[in-house]
Amino acid sequence: MKENAVSIIEEKPIPEEIEALPKIEEEVKVEEEVKVEEERFGSTFNRESWKPKTGIGKKIKANEITNIDQILDSGLPLMEAEIVDALMPGLDSDLLLIGQSKGKFGGGQRRVFKQTQKKTMEGNKPHFSTVCVIGDHDGHVGLGSGRSKETVPAREKAIRNAKLHMIKLRRGCGSWECGCKQPHSIPFAVEGRCGSVRISLFPAPRGTGLKIERECAKILRIAGIEDVASETRGQTNTKVNLIEACFLALKRLISTKVSGEQKERLSILEGSKDNAADAHRGLANAAGEARHG
Repeated sequence: MKENAVSIIEEKPIPEEIEALPKIEEEVKVEEEVKVEEERFGSTFNRESWKPKTGIGKKIKANEITNIDQILDSGLPLMEAEIVDALMPGLDSDLLLIGQSKGKFGGGQRRVFKQTQKKTMEGNKPHFSTVCVIGDHDGHVGLGSGRSKETVPAREKAIRNAKLHMIKLRRGCGSWECGCKQPHSIPFAVEGRCGSVRISLFPAPRGTGLKIERECAKILRIAGIEDVASETRGQTNTKVNLIEACFLALKRLISTKVSGEQKERLSILEGSKDNAADAHRGLANAAGEARHG
């Protein structure tokens, strides 16, 4: 009788609902993790629940400022990362390879996190640093760095700092070998310096591509530049200095004074195409009102 009872218990099927419980719990955990990541990196930015702390943020909340170029042209600093989230939704971001994993004879694979350690009496205290580039592929780009004891907070700081250091670029067709009059390259040569690194960017004809170091090419590509030539000098193996020098060179594109005649000859476009078209319409309307007045 005991053997029959055991066989009956073993043959009794397990309900499907009980079998599905572990899978449901795993799916719920994954969904919660995804929500937490989205909230951290600002992909689920809610404008209605945003409480701005600066004057610019309050004007954006009241729809008095609707374009990022209005802030960048005024020279006022961006003090809230939510300003960029509100005015430029759907930005593309990328982490640059500034670190290297452990390997024999220094041949480790490149990493987005650079690890450093501090020797103490309690043991080693590691820190992670990373560099993030963010842009819209249409004349706006930002670069920021972050450092923390863990990788995720370092990445959050880098993304936030990149939004706070957003700049507007000038694009054009400055190469004498090309006369397409399209803003596919830079209008004139610029140079950036950081430490011992010197990097020079030159206009290139259409179809040349980005003839520059890989990490600097990521910055130019996310800024909307398609063709460029470059020259580097100094300790270019120091990736952080090379990246910073490239970003400073891009800053000089907008800080250099250019006359109206040169803008037409080099087909210079400031910022994105849509914002430039709106500015052109505004100037035309103002000129028409002045004539009628």
